This record gives sequence, structure tokens and C-alpha cells, in this order.
Amino acid sequence: MSLLFPEPDIDLPPGTCLFRRQLSHEAQRGILDEVARIMDEAPPVRLQMPTGPWMINRLTNCGELGWMSDRKGYRYEPLHPVTGRPWPPIPVTVRSLAIDLARESGFAFAPDACLVNIYEADGRLSLHRDHDEADFAWPIVSFSFGNDAVFQLGGLTRSGPTQAFTLNAGDILVLGGESRLRYHGVRRIRAGTAPFLHPVVPENGRINLTLRQAR
Repeated sequence: MSLLFPEPDIDLPPGTCLFRRQLSHEAQRGILDEVARIMDEAPPVRLQMPTGPWMINRLTNCGELGWMSDRKGYRYEPLHPVTGRPWPPIPVTVRSLAIDLARESGFAFAPDACLVNIYEADGRLSLHRDHDEADFAWPIVSFSFGNDAVFQLGGLTRSGPTQAFTLNAGDILVLGGESRLRYHGVRRIRAGTAPFLHPVVPENGRINLTLRQAR
């Protein structure tokens, strides 16, 4: 059974499970090799938000459905917006581990979508909540690679208080139950903290995989 390693100075709310150092360096390299193949087949794009601005992070997807955004709104689509081809499959090891850790956290789901967020050194993600899925009983499972991220976890309203903690390479975060619709984001990336270099991870940047069951 996996062990939870929350930072000693944080108290995680119900439904938030942080699995520290879940992936060895060898396992991380193997997954990042898979991510490189995904990016070759489904090139990363920079999406536009419905309100007009362009997102700072590039992204791609794998799985039956891919998360997309443009002036029409946020949604899941089965095809890449540029190539017109279906998204590559979610790597088997990633999907299996996400299911196992979700179950260990008390949640069941069958992920059909995996968002690949690519953070450059100045990357960040404003407070948001994932609400484009058909059922919020299904959790979100997030994998971290590359440099450390200062993660913000808020409440059920955007203006509520937040707590910050570090996500390291190899960490896996589960948000479900009472935490499924909590606002969350990435404040900044800590340069020079990656445990090793990999061609797919931007210099002083980060890769994040977020698995969801959309339908």
C-alpha cells in the first residue's frame, strides 16, 4: 500500500490525498518518454480562453477525449484541433496507477481523458476548478514531473482562503469527494529543482498530467 507524505506544516482537507515521491526516477523517465511520443502524435497547442486571452501554458491530451478551450467555451473533444486525428491513448502504467491511487483514496473512476500541461519556467495556472465533467463523484488525479511547483488549494469559492504547498517530481495528487470542486492552481515554478533533466520537460519548467473521467 502507498504511504501518504503530507508536508508537516499543512493540514490537507478531506478528499485531498497527496502521495509523496510515488514515482521513482526510473518510473518518471519512462512516463516522460511516453509523453514525448504523445506530443509527437498530438502536438502541443496554446489555447484561447472563452473570455479572449490566450493561456500561458501549452497543452496536449491523451485518451478518448481531450480537454479544449476557445471562444466557444470549455469542453472535451475526441479529435486534436490541428491534426484532426484522435488523441493518443493514455499510457497503461499511468492510467492503472491513477485508478489504484484513486481507489486507495476512497474513490472509483475510469479515466477517459488525460490533460498534459507543459509549464515553461514562467508557467503558472490561475485558480480554477474542473467542472466540465459529467459527474463530480469521479476524482481528479494529477502527476507532477520536472521542477517543483508551488500549488495553491482553495475552497469552494474563488475568493476563499488558499493554502500553498509544494508539488515535487514524482508526487501524485488526488482531489475527490469534498475536495472535488475546490479551486486550485499553480502559483509559480521553482527553477533548478528538477531531480534530473529530460528532453520533453522545458528548461526550469514542469510537466503535469491530469487524469479525469469526462463521460
